Amino acid sequence: MTAAILDGRLLAEKVVARATGDIAALGRAPGLATVLVGDDPASALYVRNKRRQCVAVGIRDLHRRFDADVTQDELAEAIRALGDDPGVTGILLQLPLPPHLDADALLALIPPDKDVDGLTETSAGRLALGRPGLRPCTPLGVLELLDAHGATLSGAEAVVVGRSSLVGKPMAQLLLGRDATVTVCHSRTRDLAAVCRRADVLVVAAGIRGLVAADAVKPGATVIDVGIHRTPGGLRGDVDFPAVSAVAGAITPVPGGVGPMTIAMLLANTVTAARTL
Repeated sequence: MTAAILDGRLLAEKVVARATGDIAALGRAPGLATVLVGDDPASALYVRNKRRQCVAVGIRDLHRRFDADVTQDELAEAIRALGDDPGVTGILLQLPLPPHLDADALLALIPPDKDVDGLTETSAGRLALGRPGLRPCTPLGVLELLDAHGATLSGAEAVVVGRSSLVGKPMAQLLLGRDATVTVCHSRTRDLAAVCRRADVLVVAAGIRGLVAADAVKPGATVIDVGIHRTPGGLRGDVDFPAVSAVAGAITPVPGGVGPMTIAMLLANTVTAARTL
């Protein structure tokens, strides 16, 4: 068996095109405020990519950058001002923050209807209760990939490896919302491979390179690899791609799978936020 490749780049282009059309139909340009603290190269690159794609589809770039020594009160005041500004329809606080800052307290200052990353407590509560709201971009992108592939989620057995608030937990909630039977695994799960082998849909977001090998995958399963690791041989994921590709029915590559979908769903969320304000 050779797995079908779930092309995130191709699907992301379609999501971006849809967002562009939706923005034109709004009759006004949404405004996205990305907030970057310090000079971490990875964070700066992520924000630069997000800003570039936003501008390309007609979203106003309202970027704010702060030095690494910004105080909690200074950053809180800036986020409150963005929340009160009617021209700002979406706010994204780039994580991680320097250790002297309380990220949870700062995220809590973002109005839920402008929370385009879906990370506030209110957004998480809306997701858990199945109420309308903005969802975290990466899990939302995974769901879009599954739908585009035609994966049957209702009644399917889904396993999520990873329990972060950014990916694992919201991914499980989204799959539950689609009537899948969901198991969440983590670093202390006993016999992880045996649990993963039950999955019709396996989403791996543990942050451990090569964690899932071929012996952990049911033949024909759909495997979504959220991990990304820089190695001398290039980018790699949490899944042993060559080995698992011979067993799975469908699989996302790294790079080119989930990554492009994350930014695409940020654009979609920014449009959704603009419609509600």
